[in-house]
Amino acid sequence: METFAKIVSVIDGWLWGPWLLILLFGTHLYLTFKTGFIQRKLGLGIKLSVTRDASGEGDVSQFGALTTALASTIGTGNIIGVGTAVALGGPGAVLWMWLTGVFGIATKYSESLIAVKYRVKTRRGAMLGGAMFALERGLKNKKLGRCLGILFAAFAALAAFGIGVGVQSNAVADLVQRNFHIDTRISGIIMMIFTGLVLIGGLKVISKVCEGLVPFMAVVYTLGCIVCLIMNAQYVGPAVAVICKAAFAPKAVTGGLFGYGLMAAARYGIARGLFSNESGMGSAPIVASAAKTANPVRQALVSMTGTFWDTVVVCLMTGLVIVSYEVAPNGSSGFANGGALTNEAFAQIPVIGPIILTFGLITFAFSTILGWSYYGERGAEYLFGSKINLPYRILYTLIVYVGATMSLNLVWDIADALNALMILPNIVAILLLGGVITAETKKYLDGNHIEDIDTTPIPVMEELRKSK
Repeated sequence: METFAKIVSVIDGWLWGPWLLILLFGTHLYLTFKTGFIQRKLGLGIKLSVTRDASGEGDVSQFGALTTALASTIGTGNIIGVGTAVALGGPGAVLWMWLTGVFGIATKYSESLIAVKYRVKTRRGAMLGGAMFALERGLKNKKLGRCLGILFAAFAALAAFGIGVGVQSNAVADLVQRNFHIDTRISGIIMMIFTGLVLIGGLKVISKVCEGLVPFMAVVYTLGCIVCLIMNAQYVGPAVAVICKAAFAPKAVTGGLFGYGLMAAARYGIARGLFSNESGMGSAPIVASAAKTANPVRQALVSMTGTFWDTVVVCLMTGLVIVSYEVAPNGSSGFANGGALTNEAFAQIPVIGPIILTFGLITFAFSTILGWSYYGERGAEYLFGSKINLPYRILYTLIVYVGATMSLNLVWDIADALNALMILPNIVAILLLGGVITAETKKYLDGNHIEDIDTTPIPVMEELRKSK
């Protein structure tokens, strides 16, 4: 196992080298300008996210699709992920994570737009979409599109076992053991049972559970962050200064909070930012494709708000809580474990601090497990057809237990590597279909045509495959 862990660590380090950081962050910047700074429409997106739209075809409401996507993104990345980024990349990683969220809004908008535009439906009437169908149907070179679609679907099906299950159950089991001394195997079994019970119901049950969990868990966790920040109010300003200074330190400075260079801050900030908001991975657009929406742009605007809430708001608050605790005289900067670092920061709140953190992590992680089950299953269905759905759900449920009992670093390395592999075909889809994104944006946003209904027929997947 030790040799395997080293191999995974080397692969992960290469995948998350400067080339991928530049590609991912560069895509965020490119799409920001390509879409005319779509972030300016964030208010409209928030308004649409709570407006019911029954004019289009789909399986769930726009809000249901958003909360399912948020359930998948607001998870351990917002708690343990931020702590891990700070522990490994220094406080400057918080700024890189935040910038990834700000500019990643444009990428989330773009990938969701093409996912809805090129979605298909099954004979049963269920909607299917995502980068795999955008590649297959959108690219002029159909062979290339089909090959890249297969790669994306395979990586999505596998990545779900890492970011969707392994990291989530591992983080919960570790924190519960740390605070309440409950064996990780017991936590794994309990999570596995509850996961299996929900997955039996499919997307509509998952969506309903997430609609109830996401707003509640976000409010409770945010209140906990606010209390921590009030307690450390005098250190919030210095924390912001440390974050900004450390983010652009040209090289590592020995000792203290600045023992990290720009590359370490950017590497872990961008990687953990992606882990948290998933902008560029192509995961959230899979469920966005199932939404009842009048046109692709409308759902894309709703989807992009997920990155705002996830990273620009929640991750930033977690980062400020951790760094303000570190700069305080009684704080600590000696933790290499992100979970331990975040736990210590929340332990400032007497008695209930660790309880709030544990409750937040359990609900965040459980909802992420549910959301990612849908992503992985759709990837597997694209490859093998609907007959794979039940076996995939069973395997997915079993991985909940495996993840809870694995080594923390190994779980994170596997998840990071699989995330990187998902990015590559998805970024190709976004960049090659940039003209479509621009055209659709102008069509529905210029002149305020956001309520217009897209009357383009949605093809049936089985018939589409037969015609090839």
